[in-house]
Amino acid sequence: MSAAGDVSHTLPSVDMLNATSRLQLEAAEVRNNKPNWNSYLRSQMIAQEDYNFITAYEAAKSKTERDALLESTKQQCARTMINFITTVAKDQNVRYVLTLLDDMLQEEKCRVEIFHTYAKKQKRTIWSWFLGILQRQDNFIVNQMSSVIAKLACFGKTLMEGADLSYYFSFLKEQLKASGNEYINTTARCLQMMLRIDEYRHAFVAIDGITSILSALSGKTNFQLQYQLIFSLWSVTFNASIAEKIPTSGFIQVLGDILSESSKEKVIRIICATFRNLLEKIEDRELVREAALQMVQCKTLKTLELMDAKKFDDVDLQEDIEFLCEKLHLSVQDLSSFDEYVTELKSGRLQWSPVHKSEEFWRENAPRFNEKDFELV
Repeated sequence: MSAAGDVSHTLPSVDMLNATSRLQLEAAEVRNNKPNWNSYLRSQMIAQEDYNFITAYEAAKSKTERDALLESTKQQCARTMINFITTVAKDQNVRYVLTLLDDMLQEEKCRVEIFHTYAKKQKRTIWSWFLGILQRQDNFIVNQMSSVIAKLACFGKTLMEGADLSYYFSFLKEQLKASGNEYINTTARCLQMMLRIDEYRHAFVAIDGITSILSALSGKTNFQLQYQLIFSLWSVTFNASIAEKIPTSGFIQVLGDILSESSKEKVIRIICATFRNLLEKIEDRELVREAALQMVQCKTLKTLELMDAKKFDDVDLQEDIEFLCEKLHLSVQDLSSFDEYVTELKSGRLQWSPVHKSEEFWRENAPRFNEKDFELV
Protein backbone atom coordinates (compact mmCIF):
# COMPACT_ATOMS: atom_id res chain seq x y z
CA MET A 1 0.00 0.00 0.00
CA SER A 2 1.31 3.43 -0.83
CA ALA A 3 1.43 6.19 1.76
CA ALA A 4 -1.19 8.80 0.96
CA GLY A 5 0.17 12.24 1.66
CA ASP A 6 -1.31 13.61 4.85
CA VAL A 7 -1.42 17.14 3.48
CA SER A 8 -4.66 18.46 4.91
CA HIS A 9 -2.53 20.18 7.51
CA THR A 10 1.08 20.95 8.10
CA LEU A 11 2.86 19.09 10.87
CA PRO A 12 6.46 20.01 11.54
CA SER A 13 8.95 17.32 10.65
CA VAL A 14 10.26 15.34 13.58
CA ASP A 15 14.00 15.68 14.07
CA MET A 16 15.04 12.26 15.35
CA LEU A 17 18.38 13.63 16.48
CA ASN A 18 17.03 16.59 18.41
CA ALA A 19 16.61 16.46 22.19
CA THR A 20 19.62 14.33 23.09
CA SER A 21 18.45 11.00 24.43
CA ARG A 22 20.24 8.11 26.05
CA LEU A 23 20.10 6.28 22.71
CA GLN A 24 21.90 9.11 20.91
CA LEU A 25 24.55 9.37 23.61
CA GLU A 26 25.24 5.63 23.38
CA ALA A 27 25.14 5.69 19.57
CA ALA A 28 27.99 8.21 19.58
CA GLU A 29 30.14 5.65 21.43
CA VAL A 30 28.98 2.76 19.22
CA ARG A 31 30.08 4.58 16.04
CA ASN A 32 33.64 4.72 17.39
CA ASN A 33 33.83 0.95 17.93
CA LYS A 34 34.05 -0.43 14.39
CA PRO A 35 34.14 -4.22 14.24
CA ASN A 36 37.21 -5.90 12.75
CA TRP A 37 35.51 -7.16 9.60
CA ASN A 38 38.78 -8.70 8.36
CA SER A 39 38.87 -11.16 11.22
CA TYR A 40 35.23 -12.15 10.62
CA LEU A 41 35.96 -12.69 6.94
CA ARG A 42 39.06 -14.80 7.64
CA SER A 43 37.13 -16.98 10.07
CA GLN A 44 34.33 -17.28 7.47
CA MET A 45 31.77 -15.74 9.83
CA ILE A 46 30.67 -13.28 7.12
CA ALA A 47 30.45 -13.64 3.34
CA GLN A 48 32.86 -11.90 0.96
CA GLU A 49 30.00 -9.87 -0.59
CA ASP A 50 28.91 -8.57 2.82
CA TYR A 51 32.51 -7.71 3.69
CA ASN A 52 32.97 -5.83 0.40
CA PHE A 53 29.86 -3.72 0.92
CA ILE A 54 30.31 -2.84 4.61
CA THR A 55 33.96 -1.82 4.22
CA ALA A 56 33.20 0.22 1.08
CA TYR A 57 30.35 2.01 2.87
CA GLU A 58 32.53 2.77 5.90
CA ALA A 59 35.24 4.13 3.59
CA ALA A 60 32.88 6.57 1.83
CA LYS A 61 33.78 10.00 3.20
CA SER A 62 30.82 12.13 2.05
CA LYS A 63 27.12 11.88 1.30
CA THR A 64 27.93 12.13 -2.42
CA GLU A 65 30.23 9.09 -2.19
CA ARG A 66 27.67 7.16 -0.14
CA ASP A 67 24.91 8.01 -2.64
CA ALA A 68 27.05 6.76 -5.53
CA LEU A 69 27.89 3.52 -3.72
CA LEU A 70 24.28 2.83 -2.75
CA GLU A 71 23.05 3.56 -6.28
CA SER A 72 25.27 0.79 -7.63
CA THR A 73 24.83 -1.72 -4.77
CA LYS A 74 21.18 -1.42 -3.70
CA GLN A 75 20.50 -5.16 -3.53
CA GLN A 76 23.74 -5.89 -1.72
CA CYS A 77 23.19 -3.04 0.73
CA ALA A 78 19.84 -4.45 1.83
CA ARG A 79 21.14 -8.03 1.90
CA THR A 80 24.21 -7.13 3.97
CA MET A 81 22.33 -5.03 6.50
CA ILE A 82 19.65 -7.69 6.96
CA ASN A 83 22.26 -10.46 7.26
CA PHE A 84 24.28 -8.61 9.88
CA ILE A 85 21.26 -7.53 11.94
CA THR A 86 19.51 -10.90 11.94
CA THR A 87 22.35 -13.47 11.92
CA VAL A 88 25.31 -11.93 13.78
CA ALA A 89 25.39 -13.22 17.35
CA LYS A 90 27.61 -10.62 19.00
CA ASP A 91 25.53 -7.75 20.43
CA GLN A 92 28.32 -5.21 19.98
CA ASN A 93 28.36 -5.80 16.21
CA VAL A 94 24.57 -5.68 15.89
CA ARG A 95 24.61 -2.38 17.78
CA TYR A 96 27.14 -1.01 15.30
CA VAL A 97 25.27 -2.12 12.15
CA LEU A 98 21.92 -0.86 13.46
CA THR A 99 23.48 2.53 14.21
CA LEU A 100 25.03 2.59 10.73
CA LEU A 101 21.61 1.81 9.22
CA ASP A 102 19.84 4.43 11.35
CA ASP A 103 22.37 7.04 10.22
CA MET A 104 21.98 5.92 6.60
CA LEU A 105 18.21 6.48 6.66
CA GLN A 106 18.44 9.71 8.63
CA GLU A 107 20.89 11.17 6.10
CA GLU A 108 18.57 10.51 3.13
CA LYS A 109 14.94 9.46 3.62
CA CYS A 110 14.47 7.95 0.16
CA ARG A 111 17.01 5.24 1.04
CA VAL A 112 14.22 3.34 2.81
CA GLU A 113 13.06 2.29 -0.67
CA ILE A 114 16.25 0.21 -1.04
CA PHE A 115 14.95 -2.05 1.72
CA HIS A 116 11.28 -2.11 0.71
CA THR A 117 12.22 -2.93 -2.89
CA TYR A 118 14.55 -5.73 -1.80
CA ALA A 119 11.85 -7.19 0.48
CA LYS A 120 9.27 -7.16 -2.33
CA LYS A 121 11.67 -9.04 -4.60
CA GLN A 122 11.93 -11.68 -1.86
CA LYS A 123 8.11 -11.70 -1.63
CA ARG A 124 8.39 -10.51 1.98
CA THR A 125 8.07 -7.29 3.93
CA ILE A 126 11.01 -5.63 5.63
CA TRP A 127 9.09 -6.01 8.91
CA SER A 128 9.34 -9.82 8.64
CA TRP A 129 13.09 -9.54 9.30
CA PHE A 130 13.15 -6.64 11.73
CA LEU A 131 10.15 -6.86 14.10
CA GLY A 132 11.61 -9.94 15.81
CA ILE A 133 14.68 -7.92 16.82
CA LEU A 134 12.42 -5.99 19.22
CA GLN A 135 12.49 -9.11 21.44
CA ARG A 136 16.27 -9.03 21.94
CA GLN A 137 17.61 -8.62 25.48
CA ASP A 138 19.97 -5.72 24.73
CA ASN A 139 18.02 -2.48 25.30
CA PHE A 140 20.16 -0.42 22.94
CA ILE A 141 19.56 -2.92 20.11
CA VAL A 142 15.82 -2.96 20.80
CA ASN A 143 15.47 0.82 20.78
CA GLN A 144 17.80 1.43 17.84
CA MET A 145 15.80 -1.17 15.90
CA SER A 146 12.59 0.62 16.88
CA SER A 147 14.05 3.89 15.59
CA VAL A 148 14.94 2.22 12.27
CA ILE A 149 11.48 0.63 11.97
CA ALA A 150 9.79 4.01 12.50
CA LYS A 151 11.88 5.51 9.69
CA LEU A 152 11.12 2.60 7.35
CA ALA A 153 7.40 3.00 8.15
CA CYS A 154 7.32 6.78 7.71
CA PHE A 155 9.95 7.90 5.19
CA GLY A 156 8.83 5.97 2.11
CA LYS A 157 5.85 4.98 -0.01
CA THR A 158 5.25 1.62 1.66
CA LEU A 159 3.06 1.68 4.76
CA MET A 160 3.16 -0.78 7.61
CA GLU A 161 -0.18 -2.60 7.82
CA GLY A 162 -2.33 -5.12 9.67
CA ALA A 163 -0.75 -7.42 12.24
CA ASP A 164 2.71 -5.86 11.75
CA LEU A 165 1.39 -2.39 12.59
CA SER A 166 -0.55 -3.66 15.62
CA TYR A 167 2.54 -5.52 16.83
CA TYR A 168 4.77 -2.46 16.54
CA PHE A 169 2.28 -0.15 18.24
CA SER A 170 1.78 -2.72 21.02
CA PHE A 171 5.56 -2.77 21.48
CA LEU A 172 5.68 1.04 21.74
CA LYS A 173 2.76 0.97 24.17
CA GLU A 174 4.57 -1.53 26.40
CA GLN A 175 7.71 0.63 26.27
CA LEU A 176 5.67 3.60 27.51
CA LYS A 177 4.40 1.52 30.43
CA ALA A 178 7.77 -0.03 31.34
CA SER A 179 8.93 1.31 34.70
CA GLY A 180 12.30 3.01 34.65
CA ASN A 181 12.55 2.91 30.84
CA GLU A 182 15.72 4.91 30.17
CA TYR A 183 14.92 5.02 26.45
CA ILE A 184 11.40 6.45 26.80
CA ASN A 185 12.33 9.57 24.81
CA THR A 186 13.15 7.29 21.86
CA THR A 187 9.76 5.58 22.25
CA ALA A 188 8.06 8.97 22.27
CA ARG A 189 10.00 10.10 19.20
CA CYS A 190 8.92 7.00 17.28
CA LEU A 191 5.30 7.76 18.20
CA GLN A 192 5.73 11.36 17.05
CA MET A 193 6.80 10.10 13.65
CA MET A 194 4.20 7.36 13.29
CA LEU A 195 1.21 9.46 14.33
CA ARG A 196 1.93 12.17 11.79
CA ILE A 197 0.60 9.68 9.23
CA ASP A 198 -3.19 9.48 9.22
CA GLU A 199 -3.34 5.82 8.16
CA TYR A 200 -1.53 4.82 11.36
CA ARG A 201 -3.70 6.77 13.81
CA HIS A 202 -6.72 4.45 13.94
CA ALA A 203 -4.51 1.42 14.57
CA PHE A 204 -2.95 3.21 17.55
CA VAL A 205 -6.33 4.22 18.96
CA ALA A 206 -7.61 0.64 18.45
CA ILE A 207 -5.06 -0.74 20.94
CA ASP A 208 -6.02 1.97 23.48
CA GLY A 209 -2.82 3.86 22.72
CA ILE A 210 -4.19 7.23 23.81
CA THR A 211 -4.75 5.90 27.32
CA SER A 212 -1.15 4.68 27.48
CA ILE A 213 0.13 8.16 26.56
CA LEU A 214 -2.14 9.77 29.15
CA SER A 215 -0.88 7.31 31.79
CA ALA A 216 2.72 8.20 30.94
CA LEU A 217 1.89 11.90 31.18
CA SER A 218 0.29 11.37 34.58
CA GLY A 219 3.57 10.00 35.94
CA LYS A 220 6.82 11.84 36.52
CA THR A 221 7.84 13.34 33.18
CA ASN A 222 10.28 16.09 32.31
CA PHE A 223 9.12 18.87 30.02
CA GLN A 224 10.83 17.40 26.92
CA LEU A 225 8.98 14.09 27.33
CA GLN A 226 5.75 15.99 28.04
CA TYR A 227 6.20 17.87 24.78
CA GLN A 228 6.92 14.73 22.77
CA LEU A 229 3.93 12.82 24.14
CA ILE A 230 1.53 15.75 23.75
CA PHE A 231 2.84 16.25 20.19
CA SER A 232 1.64 12.69 19.51
CA LEU A 233 -1.78 13.46 21.00
CA TRP A 234 -1.96 16.67 18.97
CA SER A 235 -1.22 14.69 15.81
CA VAL A 236 -4.15 12.29 16.31
CA THR A 237 -6.59 15.19 16.82
CA PHE A 238 -6.21 16.09 13.14
CA ASN A 239 -8.40 13.07 12.43
CA ALA A 240 -11.97 14.24 13.09
CA SER A 241 -13.38 10.78 13.88
CA ILE A 242 -10.65 10.24 16.48
CA ALA A 243 -11.04 13.76 17.87
CA GLU A 244 -14.72 13.01 18.57
CA LYS A 245 -13.71 10.24 21.00
CA ILE A 246 -11.47 12.57 23.01
CA PRO A 247 -14.07 14.21 25.31
CA THR A 248 -14.81 10.83 26.96
CA SER A 249 -11.18 9.74 27.39
CA GLY A 250 -9.89 11.92 30.26
CA PHE A 251 -7.54 13.51 27.71
CA ILE A 252 -8.68 17.10 28.33
CA GLN A 253 -8.31 16.84 32.10
CA VAL A 254 -4.73 15.53 31.90
CA LEU A 255 -3.64 18.24 29.46
CA GLY A 256 -5.52 20.92 31.40
CA ASP A 257 -3.63 20.01 34.58
CA ILE A 258 -0.27 20.12 32.76
CA LEU A 259 -1.16 23.49 31.19
CA SER A 260 -1.97 25.01 34.57
CA GLU A 261 1.40 23.91 35.99
CA SER A 262 3.78 24.30 33.04
CA SER A 263 6.11 27.26 32.52
CA LYS A 264 7.69 25.88 29.33
CA GLU A 265 6.47 27.73 26.25
CA LYS A 266 6.83 24.71 23.92
CA VAL A 267 4.58 22.63 26.21
CA ILE A 268 2.05 25.46 26.51
CA ARG A 269 2.09 25.91 22.72
CA ILE A 270 1.43 22.24 21.91
CA ILE A 271 -1.41 21.96 24.47
CA CYS A 272 -3.12 25.10 23.17
CA ALA A 273 -2.77 23.84 19.59
CA THR A 274 -4.28 20.50 20.67
CA PHE A 275 -7.24 22.14 22.42
CA ARG A 276 -7.86 24.37 19.41
CA ASN A 277 -7.82 21.32 17.14
CA LEU A 278 -10.46 19.63 19.27
CA LEU A 279 -12.80 22.61 19.03
CA GLU A 280 -12.22 22.99 15.28
CA LYS A 281 -12.02 19.39 14.04
CA ILE A 282 -14.96 17.84 15.90
CA GLU A 283 -18.07 18.23 13.74
CA ASP A 284 -20.72 17.24 16.31
CA ARG A 285 -21.75 20.50 18.03
CA GLU A 286 -22.75 18.74 21.25
CA LEU A 287 -19.32 17.09 21.48
CA VAL A 288 -17.63 20.44 20.83
CA ARG A 289 -19.72 21.92 23.62
CA GLU A 290 -18.81 19.07 25.96
CA ALA A 291 -15.10 19.46 25.15
CA ALA A 292 -15.27 23.20 25.81
CA LEU A 293 -17.08 22.65 29.12
CA GLN A 294 -14.44 20.14 30.19
CA MET A 295 -11.74 22.72 29.46
CA VAL A 296 -13.61 25.26 31.57
CA GLN A 297 -14.18 22.71 34.34
CA CYS A 298 -10.45 21.93 34.62
CA LYS A 299 -9.69 25.65 34.99
CA THR A 300 -8.22 26.05 31.49
CA LEU A 301 -10.00 29.36 30.92
CA LYS A 302 -8.47 30.90 34.06
CA THR A 303 -5.03 29.65 33.02
CA LEU A 304 -5.44 31.05 29.51
CA GLU A 305 -6.59 34.44 30.79
CA LEU A 306 -3.42 34.72 32.85
CA MET A 307 -1.36 33.74 29.79
CA ASP A 308 -3.21 36.17 27.55
CA ALA A 309 -2.17 39.00 29.84
CA LYS A 310 1.51 38.08 29.27
CA LYS A 311 1.29 38.44 25.45
CA PHE A 312 3.67 35.83 24.05
CA ASP A 313 6.05 36.73 21.22
CA ASP A 314 5.03 33.57 19.36
CA VAL A 315 2.24 34.79 17.05
CA ASP A 316 0.67 31.34 16.56
CA LEU A 317 0.58 30.69 20.30
CA GLN A 318 -0.96 34.10 21.00
CA GLU A 319 -3.61 33.47 18.33
CA ASP A 320 -4.43 30.05 19.82
CA ILE A 321 -4.76 31.55 23.31
CA GLU A 322 -7.08 34.30 22.05
CA PHE A 323 -9.14 31.79 20.04
CA LEU A 324 -9.53 29.48 23.06
CA CYS A 325 -10.39 32.33 25.43
CA GLU A 326 -13.14 33.49 23.08
CA LYS A 327 -14.60 30.00 22.57
CA LEU A 328 -14.48 29.11 26.25
CA HIS A 329 -16.05 32.43 27.27
CA LEU A 330 -18.95 31.68 24.90
CA SER A 331 -19.37 28.22 26.41
CA VAL A 332 -19.45 29.70 29.93
CA GLN A 333 -22.20 32.13 28.93
CA ASP A 334 -24.21 29.17 27.63
CA LEU A 335 -23.55 27.10 30.73
CA SER A 336 -26.35 26.18 33.10
CA SER A 337 -25.59 24.82 36.55
CA PHE A 338 -26.91 21.44 35.34
CA ASP A 339 -24.48 21.44 32.40
CA GLU A 340 -21.67 22.13 34.83
CA TYR A 341 -22.85 19.31 37.09
CA VAL A 342 -23.00 16.84 34.15
CA THR A 343 -19.55 17.83 32.90
CA GLU A 344 -18.04 17.40 36.36
CA LEU A 345 -19.83 14.07 36.85
CA LYS A 346 -18.57 12.66 33.53
CA SER A 347 -15.03 13.84 34.15
CA GLY A 348 -14.91 12.23 37.59
CA ARG A 349 -14.23 15.62 39.19
CA LEU A 350 -17.53 16.42 40.82
CA GLN A 351 -17.31 19.46 43.09
CA TRP A 352 -20.12 20.09 45.57
CA SER A 353 -20.54 23.77 44.90
CA PRO A 354 -23.29 25.76 46.68
CA VAL A 355 -25.38 25.67 43.48
CA HIS A 356 -25.33 21.88 43.43
CA LYS A 357 -26.35 21.69 47.09
CA SER A 358 -29.42 23.90 46.67
CA GLU A 359 -32.92 22.40 46.80
CA GLU A 360 -33.90 24.49 43.79
CA PHE A 361 -31.17 22.87 41.66
CA TRP A 362 -32.39 19.35 42.46
CA ARG A 363 -36.09 20.24 42.15
CA GLU A 364 -35.58 21.80 38.71
CA ASN A 365 -33.27 19.12 37.33
CA ALA A 366 -34.46 15.85 38.90
CA PRO A 367 -36.47 14.83 35.77
CA ARG A 368 -33.37 15.25 33.60
CA PHE A 369 -31.69 12.29 35.32
CA ASN A 370 -34.21 10.06 33.49
CA GLU A 371 -32.87 11.10 30.08
CA LYS A 372 -30.84 8.76 27.80
CA ASP A 373 -31.83 5.63 29.76
CA PHE A 374 -30.67 7.05 33.11
CA GLU A 375 -27.15 7.66 31.73
CA LEU A 376 -26.19 9.95 34.62
CA VAL A 377 -27.39 7.49 37.24
